[in-house]
Amino acid sequence: MQTAEIHRRWLDFFEKRGHTVVPSASLVSDDPSLMFTVAGMVPFVPYLSGLVPAPYPRATSVQKCIRTNDIEEVGRTPRHGTFFQMCGNFSFGDYFKEDAIRFAWELLTTSEADGGLGFDPADLWVTVYEEDEEAIALWKQHSTLPDERIQRLGKDTNYWSTGQPGPAGPCSEIFYDLGPEYGVDGGPATDDDRYVEIWNLVFMQYQVADVRSKTEFTILGELPNKNIDTGMGLERVAFIKQGVQNMYEIDQVRPVLDRAAELSGKRYGADHTDDVRLRVIADHVRSGLMLIADGVTPSNEGRGYILRRLLRRVILSMRLLGVEGASFAELFPVSRDAMRDAYPAVAEGFDFISRVAYAEEKTFLRTLASGIQILDTAVERARDGAAAVPGDTAFLLHDTHGFPIELTLEIAEEAGVGVDEGVFSALMQEQRDRAKADAKAKKGQRADLSVYKELRGLGETRFTGYDELSHESRVLGIVVDGAPVAEAGEGQIAELVLAETSLWAESGGQDADQGVILGDGFEAEVLDVQKPVPGLIVHTVRVTVGRVGIDARAETRVDADYRRGAAQAHSGTHIVHAALREVLGAGAHQAGSYNKAGYLRLDFTHTDALSAATKSEIEEISNLAIRADHEVVTREMPLDEAKSLGAMALFGEKYGDRVRVVDIGGPWSRELCAGTHVSSSAEVGMISLISESSVGSTNRRVESLVGMEAFRNFAAERAIVQQLTSGLKVPRAELVTRVQDLGAQLKAAEKKVAALEAEKLGQRVPELLAGAETLGGSRVVLGSLGRVGSADDIRGLALQLRDRLGSEPGVVVLAGAVPAGEGTEKPVVIAATTARARETGVKAGDLAKLGARVLGGGGGGKPDLAQGGGADVAKIDEALAEIRRDLAG
Repeated sequence: MQTAEIHRRWLDFFEKRGHTVVPSASLVSDDPSLMFTVAGMVPFVPYLSGLVPAPYPRATSVQKCIRTNDIEEVGRTPRHGTFFQMCGNFSFGDYFKEDAIRFAWELLTTSEADGGLGFDPADLWVTVYEEDEEAIALWKQHSTLPDERIQRLGKDTNYWSTGQPGPAGPCSEIFYDLGPEYGVDGGPATDDDRYVEIWNLVFMQYQVADVRSKTEFTILGELPNKNIDTGMGLERVAFIKQGVQNMYEIDQVRPVLDRAAELSGKRYGADHTDDVRLRVIADHVRSGLMLIADGVTPSNEGRGYILRRLLRRVILSMRLLGVEGASFAELFPVSRDAMRDAYPAVAEGFDFISRVAYAEEKTFLRTLASGIQILDTAVERARDGAAAVPGDTAFLLHDTHGFPIELTLEIAEEAGVGVDEGVFSALMQEQRDRAKADAKAKKGQRADLSVYKELRGLGETRFTGYDELSHESRVLGIVVDGAPVAEAGEGQIAELVLAETSLWAESGGQDADQGVILGDGFEAEVLDVQKPVPGLIVHTVRVTVGRVGIDARAETRVDADYRRGAAQAHSGTHIVHAALREVLGAGAHQAGSYNKAGYLRLDFTHTDALSAATKSEIEEISNLAIRADHEVVTREMPLDEAKSLGAMALFGEKYGDRVRVVDIGGPWSRELCAGTHVSSSAEVGMISLISESSVGSTNRRVESLVGMEAFRNFAAERAIVQQLTSGLKVPRAELVTRVQDLGAQLKAAEKKVAALEAEKLGQRVPELLAGAETLGGSRVVLGSLGRVGSADDIRGLALQLRDRLGSEPGVVVLAGAVPAGEGTEKPVVIAATTARARETGVKAGDLAKLGARVLGGGGGGKPDLAQGGGADVAKIDEALAEIRRDLAG
């Protein structure tokens, strides 16, 4: 049975039993405490916890998930994957244990011909919480399991909680017995790999507090609404139903494994180490494909770092299999084809996905080459007597260049040297400790959202600002310093929750509105507007007059000028996006944005910097679209209809069943967007691109001023041009030529001055040679030159003096003060040696380092010529004296 078919049967089964089919949420989690969606229940947490009223009594989904906490186990066990799919059925105060158990048994054991999964009951075991007599009785009632295959286990395995005060409850797990050839008898209680957990039923029925550990907490009582949360591992069921050994061999993963084996010339099943690498490649390519499809791009932090790590592990595994060149162009299309039936978006967005993946591979292959050079140098030193590559070098390769220790060990072993793994392990542990401390600190900074639970329970905040700038409502709740209060007084900062509001809450890249909230006897300045939980708009205000209390009348008033500017910027963002795609092609896809009154920032997928001509073209197309006065049309419609019209769903954004579509010039710019917009493109006024830069190996960023801010920017530049034309007494058309001429004249003058300075310094050669002294068997010239034009002047004089010393052992050390900008100076010391002096052991690099150390800096170079510098010009004489003592010794 194909994985997509199991997926389909799951949803069909529960839909026929009254469950609302909920599409998979993005892998990028809405939960601020999570990087990714790590379990099937994550999108439903607000409903299960009661934070947000559930929109349906029962639901089902097949949720995409990513977990990387066990990344080192990938490929080594039959069931560890970074990307996996969790089939879930959920009840929000509707059915409970009996139906959950009945549904599970029915789906698993109904024949394939009748729409079930066709498991033989003789192969199934269940575990229950040892004190849950109700669940045990229900299993006996609704299944054919004998008593010995219903095992009681303790809290450590069969009791679920978040680890925090809140909902909790016992769970019941269903296992498949692979057979006696896979391990010992005795069922799941043996904790043997023979028994594969395929489904977990969580009975969320208690409220707990005083949580001391996973097994130690206080049960306060039963929840008023009991919930069901279940999860069946799709990949686990698939590998059992397909008769293969592990999840890497199922139909959605195996094709990549086979292609990697073909490219490397390896045979899967012939060597355990190679098999692990092939499984890592197959798993990580699929994970990378799905993450990029949900808008994640490689970076050095957060989600992007996880993606980068996965992709680089693929590259390194291919290298360890003997493939040193690029391979993503062979592997990613195979994964796309394996996943497209279940997730058509991977095929629709493959142009974007492939460009991101291929660019990351190209970048890392270059990084890998530089890392190999570092490792080669360390290996040579080890051969020369060190015996082992230093642990800090191995750590540098791992931390900076992405080398896993396995690669370093393998290369070192081939060269016949070892690696100091003890030091490496110690440095790795220090890094883990820092990461844990950082994560703990960040976790402690997260807001407690429970304060909004009752407020959200009063209903969803209705936004009225599309049609009006003021709206009269009432105060539903007030929060001060994270706690609910009855009122807030003059001077206090408070959060107000209203039934309706005309103030836009920051979202979709658009900054929050500015404005005021007025009521009977109070006025409040709006500082910020946010959505801390879905459907709830919270206004952070400073009460400027009177006191505001619960149930007070409250009128929201938007600052009309600010809203106009924000709408101009948001519509301008759509226009610039369309212009980028017109110039660069459909691959230039928005990857993030931010806009506020007068300003927009747009990130887009592209690898190369834009030329001046390209930026000018994009700016011109944008302003031509403004001049064309395109009508801006907003419509609400079902998501599928919007996509069929070609509306762009931006990577990483999340959409409901109904969406808002914004057209500018019809299909020229058609995007899904909930933000506020102008009514015609001419209202944007003007767009002025002010910068273009890189924000990663695959993303670029443009920034632009909009409307009056753009005009003011042009006016400021015009004033500068007028000042220059007036001061230089040239027409504007000749200004560039005149400035270029002045620049050329200045360079010529600087060159002439430098020549005069060099000539002047050259005249000091006889004087410096006359002061030479014999130290340590060499003729030594030491000189403090005072203020000098540049370090090059000192170097040139040192070389002249060295040449005049001829073939005798000779050393020249000169120091001077050179310009350091803004009227400051810095000391520079130059050392030069003759061949005869170097034969006696005198090295210019050592002398430069010595002098630089006294000057408060650093330096070095070759044995014949070296340079040092510092921060303290006053210590030049002291530095030369230290060098004299060294040479004399």
